[in-house]
Amino acid sequence: MTLPTSGLQSLAPRSGAAVERVAVVRALPGLGDLLCAVPALRAVRSAHPGAHVALVGLPAAAWFAGRFDDLVDELLVLAGVPGLPEVEPDPAAALHFFAEAQARRFDLALQLHGSGVVTNPVTTMLGAARQVTAHLPGQWPPPGTSIAYPEDAHEVHRLLAVTDAAGCPRPAEEAGMPLTGEDRAGAQALLGAGGADRRPYACLHPGASRAGNRWPAERFAAVGDRLVAAGHRVVLTGTEGERDVVGAVARAMVASAVDACGRTSVGTLAALFAGAAVVVSNDTGAAHLAAAVRAPSVVVFPSDGDPRRWAPLDRDRHARVGPEPPRVGAPAGPAAPATWPVVGAVLDALARLLASPAPSSASSATSDGPLQEVR
Repeated sequence: MTLPTSGLQSLAPRSGAAVERVAVVRALPGLGDLLCAVPALRAVRSAHPGAHVALVGLPAAAWFAGRFDDLVDELLVLAGVPGLPEVEPDPAAALHFFAEAQARRFDLALQLHGSGVVTNPVTTMLGAARQVTAHLPGQWPPPGTSIAYPEDAHEVHRLLAVTDAAGCPRPAEEAGMPLTGEDRAGAQALLGAGGADRRPYACLHPGASRAGNRWPAERFAAVGDRLVAAGHRVVLTGTEGERDVVGAVARAMVASAVDACGRTSVGTLAALFAGAAVVVSNDTGAAHLAAAVRAPSVVVFPSDGDPRRWAPLDRDRHARVGPEPPRVGAPAGPAAPATWPVVGAVLDALARLLASPAPSSASSATSDGPLQEVR
């Protein structure tokens, strides 16, 4: 196959031409990765309301393109390109992908993937008339508009910096998450619709795609037991691949809990979170989903985590909890193992959230007893 060059046009904007076709590069698989892109996509849609927006991403983003069809018109699956860990290198598939992309004759391409070491060349090869990217100091500066990658910013703000440079207006920074009647019905079925148990419920999500982001199961269990003692039902959530860690929490709990692990789609999980008094999770996609539906939440970070980049932006509704800083004179260094917050720190954050009068979409968080500290 010969790679066509007709699509590799001048990156200068066409004079007076409306932006009709937009490519947005975000080839990341995670739930949180995609939800963090919603504000930037909203900015693109606001600037170009009639444009056809193609998300250049992975097959795992199909649910996102369907759920956010007001922002994304098409998922253009990135195939064959080397350098991305989620993509199997395949020269023939890469040539076919670029030919297909160039045939669309994009007016604008935005690199919303990251620092651009791999994805800036990918964005340029889409052949758009104009492109806006971000790059690291010392790295290849792509043609068109390219800003310095804002390494110290929150992930949402990193992406908005690119849409700012593209001339898009700043939107609201919350992702939001559309829910359907089917989502809500699925959540009610898990909770036992029509049952006699009317206690508010709390969701514990002890899994994470990265094993190093998982707060110990026995600590989740201690929090679960305290929530039950305080008058809540506890619902354990997780993916099918997280059955072991969810099962460990269930076995370590003295009180019983609803096991919803592996029984939720993204929409059902969102609806379940939306009705919860509070969600407790690790630094993982579930934390971003709770933020998207405005459910009060506590996000637990290890000492080597990065809450500045990944914690929900609303600190009043979403508490971030990490370990205490090391004592003066304590051993440190790159070989030091990650540490975790104690149970009491998470319970303190829960108590503050459950006592808060701030309005939310969650159900009432009344309780019959205090959330006492356990260490």
